[in-house]
Amino acid sequence: MTNPTATLLISCPDQRGLVAKFANFIYSNGGNIIHADQHTDFAAGLFLTRIEWQLEGFNLPREFIAPAFNAIAQPLGAKWEIHFSDTVPRIAIWVSRQDHCLFDLIWRQRAKEFVAEIPLIISNHSNLKVVAEQFNIDFQHILINKDNKAEQETQQLELLRKYKIDLVVLAKYMQIVSADFISQFPQIINIHHSFLPAFIGANPYHRAFERGVKIIGATAHYATADLDAGPIIEQDVVRVSHRDEVDDLVRKGKDLERVVLARSVRSHLQNRVLVYGNRTVVFE
Repeated sequence: MTNPTATLLISCPDQRGLVAKFANFIYSNGGNIIHADQHTDFAAGLFLTRIEWQLEGFNLPREFIAPAFNAIAQPLGAKWEIHFSDTVPRIAIWVSRQDHCLFDLIWRQRAKEFVAEIPLIISNHSNLKVVAEQFNIDFQHILINKDNKAEQETQQLELLRKYKIDLVVLAKYMQIVSADFISQFPQIINIHHSFLPAFIGANPYHRAFERGVKIIGATAHYATADLDAGPIIEQDVVRVSHRDEVDDLVRKGKDLERVVLARSVRSHLQNRVLVYGNRTVVFE
């Protein structure tokens, strides 16, 4: 799509007339809605919606859309955010030693499967610096241990500000991000195998093989202070059989991690994810 669009993500207490109110805001200002999706969580008493419309012909300048819509949203008790399609997000990818998710995200970005810039890679190891150099991406090696964690996270935050980063992707970054860091920069997506909590710690595929598991999976979620317990964006599974060895489980697991992480990043960048509580709605 060449013409820029605006997207509203809205959650508010459920009540009658919400669709009409939101649609009328766009219609009355000359807008043309091209995508609209909604969901009602009856247990939570919430109405959740994503509305996208063309900016061409819209009467309000961009800087006036937010305050004008807030006049409607505030009396409804709504939480909302607005995004513009021609704003190009900037991603920092954090890695440790494994490269499969890193390569996959870079390849997809270069193939224009999603619109974003990747100006920065941060790692607690130096072995993937060659990948950053190959793709002309700045690489920062920040060694973290229990004694210097606070100091190093301060450095990481400074780098995110310097590079004007909008989203951090933990692409097999084998370090725990502190609650203090997340409170200052909450836009973080993490990927991990779906053996948690059954096979936590080192060598999960070996222990899964020993147990004879029949399904392995991967989960992408937003990072929170509770380790691996944040709102889930995307998941998938694949079957394994008695013929599969440990290497087969690892290969299948890596394949899933690539795809699940890519789907979650794409959904986030397309402003299709609405977080409420510890859950998400991912609009198609």
